[in-house]
Amino acid sequence: MRDTIQTLVGDLSARDHAVCSAAQDALVALGPAAVDQLLPHTLDRSSRSPRRSVQFVIGRMGDEVLPRLREIRREGPGPLRGSALEMLVELGGADALDEIDRRAVERLVRIKILDERPVETPSEGGRWLAFPADRLDDAVAALGLHDVRPATSVMGVAAATQAADSLEFQDTNGEKHRAYRVFITPEFENWRSEGPVKSWRMLWGNSFLDELDGFLLARELSEHCGEAHFYVLDPYHSSHCWYVARDGDVVRRYGTYAEPEFEGTPLPFEAWYKENADEDEAEMYAEGVPDAETAADNLSVAPGPQLARHTHGHGWLATTHPGVTNTRFKGALPL
Repeated sequence: MRDTIQTLVGDLSARDHAVCSAAQDALVALGPAAVDQLLPHTLDRSSRSPRRSVQFVIGRMGDEVLPRLREIRREGPGPLRGSALEMLVELGGADALDEIDRRAVERLVRIKILDERPVETPSEGGRWLAFPADRLDDAVAALGLHDVRPATSVMGVAAATQAADSLEFQDTNGEKHRAYRVFITPEFENWRSEGPVKSWRMLWGNSFLDELDGFLLARELSEHCGEAHFYVLDPYHSSHCWYVARDGDVVRRYGTYAEPEFEGTPLPFEAWYKENADEDEAEMYAEGVPDAETAADNLSVAPGPQLARHTHGHGWLATTHPGVTNTRFKGALPL
């Protein structure tokens, strides 16, 4: 069987789609018996490696390979233990790990967050909420968050913007629901932000913000936290949005494709840009500031690298349903 498996692994890189597809199906049919020979290929990160194809094949095998992966975690061979751990989380989330592995991962996270500096959030595009850093408990209550647990920023950003961040499940009555996973950043100081609040947290979660409406969430969040913002940077559509809510009311908003683009009275920082604009910028700032990143930098905190001396505490992962913990979301996360 060993030679057969190696031949099939070689066929995974075939240019002929039919050959590649047939090899995948044949390996999946072998099930757990093929896992020991497939896992070594997940360690090969060379450009010509079939690593991703092999991971895909193991993923297609599903729950039937979980017992063998757990055996490898407990008994070896040693070089495959790391790959077995990664595939366990890919297939079943942290719930697929045994108690020893779960505790080891949690311990590693606690160690990592002690000196995770500098912190970086996505800067090339995305959407996020911002709220006063000292209102974390109010934000958790306002958004109905659960299973709030410490997380590194690398881990949190990946969980909320790259990995699976939504999960469909059935309750005890058989009704379907959807839960989301979000990441709340550490505290970031920004002494340039206008107003009395100088420390802010950001909340990232693509599916959560898209499907539950980030604008509505910002308004609801402001009712509990005094102030909240929603920002969108969309380079694909050349679009910017920023939205400021205070005590449940919309104060100011801008949207590239909104009609009208601006709503509300211009804020003080916008007046500064208008007054100090040169001839080339005069038209851009005639009605206000149309750039979400500039608005964030003046109102709360802009995305991207954050200075270590302006970063305090650590981030948090959370879910939106009491019956769905973070461990149920599939996919290995960097720490």
